[in-house]
Amino acid sequence: MTSAASPYSFLVRPPALTRGSVTADVTNAIRHAIVTLALPPGSAIDKSLICAQLGVSRFPVSEALARLQIEGLVDIAPQRGSTVSLVRLADVREYMLIRKGLESEALRVLIGSHDLSLIEALKANIATQREAAERDDAETFHQIDVEFHDIIYRSMGFTKIKTIIDSARANLDRARRMIITPRRLALTIAEHQAILDGIVAGDQAQAARAIRAHIDAVMVELFAFAREHPGLFADGATLGSDSDSFPFG
Repeated sequence: MTSAASPYSFLVRPPALTRGSVTADVTNAIRHAIVTLALPPGSAIDKSLICAQLGVSRFPVSEALARLQIEGLVDIAPQRGSTVSLVRLADVREYMLIRKGLESEALRVLIGSHDLSLIEALKANIATQREAAERDDAETFHQIDVEFHDIIYRSMGFTKIKTIIDSARANLDRARRMIITPRRLALTIAEHQAILDGIVAGDQAQAARAIRAHIDAVMVELFAFAREHPGLFADGATLGSDSDSFPFG
């Protein structure tokens, strides 16, 4: 007789848990499950089942959830337990506005001082994006998408800009995964190609317009999704029209 599969079977036990890394490893495992939507917004979190799945005591799980609460990914209510936090559109708006300003300015600074290796790296990245999209491999595509932007940051050598972007990435990635469809994959490839075209042309204004248009397009789709699924968002019911929800353009 076989036992029933654990509802947390998507949590992968770290291969080598050590005394100093248990809490960090458990935190990373739960964070990944939340960001990839394996643990969807609003879902209850069962500590006992997580302990059993990962083979750890309650202490590192409790510590992990406390850390994820600080990151805005988990809600902890005394006597009521823990749940995966709903996505806050207000936060996504703010983070995406930060990205819009930083990335368009980053391209302005970069263009003119870049070398051929940057262009070749971005071309190769877009080629792998196309391969992932053809396989309809959304998770791999997402990672390659993130790498596209990271290539630009690394070429600049401005680590603080990347740190600022990374600090907001968990909640941004969660929201963006909600709207991944074959259509969005194709549009993202085209939008990334437009950014690359601006870099190849050495045209700062063209590249900046392309990155701003890319972020605007993602936000339009996210707002539309939120109107159809307001229960996944902490403030979904208060979402206004596209024109007053984000500074487009």
